[in-house]
Amino acid sequence: MVRAAHIDGHTLLMRILLTNDDGVHAPGLAALRQQLRHLGEVITVAPATEQSGVGHSITYLTPLVPKSIHRDGVHWAWAVEGSPADCVKLSLAELFVDEPIDLVVSGINNGLNAGINVLYSGTVAAAIEGAFFGVTSVAVSLENSDDNDFDAAAVIARNVIGEIVRHDESRGGLFNLNVPTAATESASEVKVVPMGLAQYGRRYEKRQDPGGRDYYWALWTQPDKPPAEMSDVTQLREGCVTLTPLHFNLTRDELLDEMKEWDLRP
Repeated sequence: MVRAAHIDGHTLLMRILLTNDDGVHAPGLAALRQQLRHLGEVITVAPATEQSGVGHSITYLTPLVPKSIHRDGVHWAWAVEGSPADCVKLSLAELFVDEPIDLVVSGINNGLNAGINVLYSGTVAAAIEGAFFGVTSVAVSLENSDDNDFDAAAVIARNVIGEIVRHDESRGGLFNLNVPTAATESASEVKVVPMGLAQYGRRYEKRQDPGGRDYYWALWTQPDKPPAEMSDVTQLREGCVTLTPLHFNLTRDELLDEMKEWDLRP
C-alpha cells in the first residue's frame, strides 16, 4: 500500500507530487496544494503556462528548465516550460529520483475531464505519466462555472484521495476524479463509474479573417440524445462526484490470438 498518511493526527509519511495543466499560477493548483498537505508532504511541479488540451505530448527537441517560484520569500513550486506529462516525467526520472514519490495528483483542472475528453486532457495525461512509473496517480477536475469554488472541490478531492490510497488495490493505479458544481454547493455522492464513450464536439464554425482567409473555430456540441449508459458524463449531470479507474494499455487482448490466423503478409 502507498505510505498512506492518517488524517487523524498520525505522522504523515506520504510524498505527493502535485501538477496540473492550467499552469503553476492557477487557483485550482493552489487550493489542492493546501488540502493535500493534510495527507503528506506536497512537492509542486507544474507547467509555467497553461497547457490545456495538449494531451500526452512531451518535449524532446528543446531543453526543460525548472524555475523556482517563490511566495512570501520561500520556495513554493517548480515551473517547467513544458507539458503536464513533462512535469511528471522530469520529476520522477530526475528531480526526485532519490526521494521516492508515493502519489501523483494532477489538478484541479478548470473544467471537467469526463467521457472522451479524457483522451485530450493534459490533466489526465499527467496522471497517466505517474502511473507509467508505477506511482498511484489521480487526476482531479472541477466543472467550469462563473464562480468556481476550488476550495470546496479541493476538500472533496482530499477526502476521496485519502480513501483511495488506503486500499492496497490502488497501488500504482490511475484514477480520474470529476467534481460537478452542484457538489461544491451541497452534499453529494461519489459514484464509481466508467468513462462515457459518446462523441462530443464534432462541429466547427467556419469564419473568415479580415484578409478573406477561411478559418475554423471548434464548437462544443453534445449528442442529439443523451447517452443511456451509466457513466461519468451521466452521473455528473445528476450532480454526483465521479471516480473512474483507468488504464493505459490500449491493446485489444481478445483479438491477439484470432489475428494470428489472419494470414497477414508484408
